[in-house]
Parts: sequence; C-alpha cells; structure tokens
Amino acid sequence: MKNVGSEPSLQVAVDRLNAVRREIAKVIVGQDDVVEGVLICLLSAGHVLLEGVPGLGKTTLLRTLARALQLKYSRIQFTPDLMPADIVGSMIMESDDRGAKALRFQQGPIFANLVLADEINRATPKTQSALLEAMQERTVTSGNATHELDQPFLVMATQNPIEMEGTYPLPEAQLDRFLMKILVPYPSHAELSRIVERTSQPDGEPPVPVMDRESILEVRSVCRSVLVAPHVQEYAIQLVMATQPEQKEAHEMAQKYIRYGSSPRGAQALVECGRVRALMRGRFHLALEDIQHVAPAVLRHRVILNFDAHADGHTPETILTSVIKSVTAQAVVA
Repeated sequence: MKNVGSEPSLQVAVDRLNAVRREIAKVIVGQDDVVEGVLICLLSAGHVLLEGVPGLGKTTLLRTLARALQLKYSRIQFTPDLMPADIVGSMIMESDDRGAKALRFQQGPIFANLVLADEINRATPKTQSALLEAMQERTVTSGNATHELDQPFLVMATQNPIEMEGTYPLPEAQLDRFLMKILVPYPSHAELSRIVERTSQPDGEPPVPVMDRESILEVRSVCRSVLVAPHVQEYAIQLVMATQPEQKEAHEMAQKYIRYGSSPRGAQALVECGRVRALMRGRFHLALEDIQHVAPAVLRHRVILNFDAHADGHTPETILTSVIKSVTAQAVVA
C-alpha cells in the first residue's frame, strides 16, 4: 500500500493549516475547538452553525479567517423583514448611453467565499430557505439564469440560544445541510483576562495572509487522500445507526428518547471532518479518535428528540455522550 504520509504535499498542507491557526490566534483568544471546527468545515466543503451568546467573537473569527486566507467576506444580518432578494440578489433595470434599457442581475451578499449569516433564526422560513440552494448546490437561480458561486464557499450561521422571542427555529431540512453545529462556550478566567488586556492596549499585530484560494483548494484535495481503514469507516456507520431508533443497532437511549436519528449525511460528515482533523494532527490516516472527536458537532443537530426526552431533562448532548461511549467501547473490543 502506498505510504501517503511520505508525500511532501501532505506535510506542506499541515504547515499551512498551522500557519492559519497562528494568525487567527493573534486576534481570537482561546476557542481552539471552535476555530478548528470552522477550518474543518471550510476544508470539507461544508457549512457551520455556531450557537452562543453575543460577544464571544463569532463575527471576529470569520473576518479574521478571511484576512488570513485572502478570501472575500460578507455579512448578512438576519431580521424578520429580510427578504430572499436581499441575500441572493435581484434583477435591476439599466440604461445605456443610447437610452436602451436592459435587465441585469445584481449579485447579493451571498456571492462571497465566507458568508456570515448572523442570527439566522431571526428571519422568516421563506428567507432562510434562500440559503438552501446556495449551501447545497453552490448556485443561485434568478429568473431563467443560474449563477455559480466561487469556491471555496462557506456559510457560517450564528444563532442566539437565550433569546427565543420573535425567532423562527431552523427547519430540520436546513439544519441537516450544516456540516457541523458548534457550541461556543464562555472564555475561561485566564482567557477573559487576556481578552481584556488585548482590547485595553494599542492595536496589536494584525493577521497576515498565509494562504489564498488556490492553496485552500490544494489542501482540500490533500485531505481527501487521507486513508480511511474499513474498521474506522464501520465505526462511523455504527455511530449513525445507533442514533436511529428503528434500527436493531440503535442504542437504548435512542430507542427511548430520539424521534428521528441522523441522516446518511451524518456518516459522510463524520468521515470527511475526521479526515481534516487527522491531517491537522499530522497523521495521514483516519483514526477512531478523529471520528469520536468530531461526532458531537456532526450529530447534535441531526437528532430530533421526542417529548419523553424533554420531560426527563435530556438534551442531544447527554444522549450522544452515551451513544458515542457505547459504540466506541464496542469498536475498541472488536
């Protein structure tokens, strides 16, 4: 078997990713798992949903990433009166020097490499659905014309977990199109101290560009060369099957508390995200620990709980913790 780990291109990819994380660390204090998750989604050609209270640096993270990667960045503030045309664009009438009129498509903010959908759950379902085609197909349709989006393309949506009045929960079909759902925690005491110090001092060293569009696409192709052993792939499949209550492989907590388990996209996402994490760790083969590490972020928005789960105080986190622990124990024994 070819030893892919000896290829120089793989080591170059690792060095590039480490350089990106160093540049982000110049601005973002802590939040290592969040930064890693966003990078994983970008290199896996997926999208990420961040859930956290305001003021934790979600917007700053994507803006800093855009500077380090030399990518076009746009921000969409979702509000109840936001319309689909405000996202994808619309047809406008133009006149030339001779007075002739013609329709031209005016691109919306979705035409960027990194798109921040801020407080996505504040917009109506009609507006939320305007993102579906762009996220899934990487295209925007206006009239009879279909417009391609530039690659790489990442939507990072944020939602506030504490303000639920006047919000529209994301439909399950749209949630499933996010590769990961990452919970953004509060900073620790030491991290908060560093944040206050940085903001109270003169401007520090800004992030410098360390990658560009072409190098990102090259690293993407390298990630897909990470080897996936049959037993590791089986582990990812077993994790997904264990969340589906109607399957014989279902975990007992899934049978009792989950109404709908993860879709097949969950298994695909586990492998793709695990590959990127393995490369970040300097390994060129996918390991069980990579799948285990990304599983909560990949699966937490793909399981729908029933009434009994809410009545007994369970959350996707508590149920997935038991499921992952059980499936991992079986995989290690096997």
